[in-house]
Amino acid sequence: MQKYQSFALESFGFEVDTGMISLRYSLDDALFFEETLKIPLPSPSRSFDRFILDRALFALHIIAGVSYWKTCIPKKMEVKSGPLSRNEAHFFHDAYEKGMGEFFFKNDIDFRGLIHFPSHSSNTPQSTVSHKLKTKNSRVLVPIGGGKDSLVTVKLLQQAGFDVTLLRMGGHPIIHETVRMLGLPCLTLERRLDPLLFRLNAEGAWNGHIPISAYLSFASLITAIIHDFDAVILSNERSASIGNVTFKGMEINHQWSKSLEFESMLQGYERESIGSGVSIFSLLRPLSELSIVKIFTEQCSEFLPIATSCNRNWKISQGKRAGRRPLSPPLGGRERVRGESRWCSKCPKCAFVFSLYAAFLSPGKVEAIFGKNLYADRSLLPLYRELLGLERTKPFECVGTPEETAAAFLLARKRGDFKSTAAMEMFGKEALPAIKNPEVTIKEVLTPVTEHLIPEEFLSAMPKS
Repeated sequence: MQKYQSFALESFGFEVDTGMISLRYSLDDALFFEETLKIPLPSPSRSFDRFILDRALFALHIIAGVSYWKTCIPKKMEVKSGPLSRNEAHFFHDAYEKGMGEFFFKNDIDFRGLIHFPSHSSNTPQSTVSHKLKTKNSRVLVPIGGGKDSLVTVKLLQQAGFDVTLLRMGGHPIIHETVRMLGLPCLTLERRLDPLLFRLNAEGAWNGHIPISAYLSFASLITAIIHDFDAVILSNERSASIGNVTFKGMEINHQWSKSLEFESMLQGYERESIGSGVSIFSLLRPLSELSIVKIFTEQCSEFLPIATSCNRNWKISQGKRAGRRPLSPPLGGRERVRGESRWCSKCPKCAFVFSLYAAFLSPGKVEAIFGKNLYADRSLLPLYRELLGLERTKPFECVGTPEETAAAFLLARKRGDFKSTAAMEMFGKEALPAIKNPEVTIKEVLTPVTEHLIPEEFLSAMPKS
């Protein structure tokens, strides 16, 4: 693949009559990209502050550029779509550098001094719109991706009396089935990456993990501004803040754009550079993955047969790579191959979620979901050792901490119905001797923490214990 020396964030546009957003980029003024994102418009139409919307669109334009910049990671960057203040340039520097940490690590790229966002002013012009006062009648937008976490968020908000609307990316059948069962209004975003990106990848361009949750956060904010929602409520748990490995002095976190650090940065950016008054935060931040599954299995059991967290159930089809159809992956995922199981039962995510389910469900119920008993599969023992922190590093997937995995094993072990499986025997020999007080471990994992950014008016939606 030819190397390019400069990357330009050219321009963005919004068609008020169709809701179509256009995001344009270039490499060396020789290759040009255009990505689109279609936002459904409210009916009847309503007015909104165009200054605020443009500030949010500008942010989306910058963060979406990471997909095209990473093809050859040029040091020279030019932002033609508007001026960046010093604080904004710092925000996007961190979003690119920390959000691309896994990409740098896996490709052995020295990221230090690589990213340079030019800044032109110390301050950003502010809107005069004040922040909204939220009540239990607040209209909230909840991004949903077909997994357990967003379903728990919806359940908690409904129980607390909030008016919930769902947001999804694309028309994936699993998410469609989830939306149908929830019976709530749902808005659908349609994203299309430039097909040239896939051609460059096939020719050897750099490729890898991007901070997709940052993109989705800004896309959700734009939707909330257009539709006059009071809040965007995410479903990121506390373990999303825990990294995987240290590389060239930086903690590399597969889930960085779901972390508390990014959430805090995002709230600051919205407040200082957009000013919409829309709250954006994760309702599940105080909870562990194990706590979320406890709520899910107790209060959302009707979704057990259809909810999935396995990333291998999603993939971009060759037709979409060639640009023959719009690219509309679900939130953070890709199109599922028709006919495949919802769980591949081979990846770190499947192994981890199986252990969470096994903590609260009988072997028969868990096997019915996954199609097999993953604790009995000896080929998965290396994965369970990684998840328990016994060897190597935490897998580069959206999985919890070794303490969460250990607590899940302990809860299943107490019941005794997974006792003779290969994974439980390994746990008993290799992990259990290092756990001084199993009951304390379980309690600490299941107890909510106080470190979160949930506004006071939404704390009523949190579980009491």
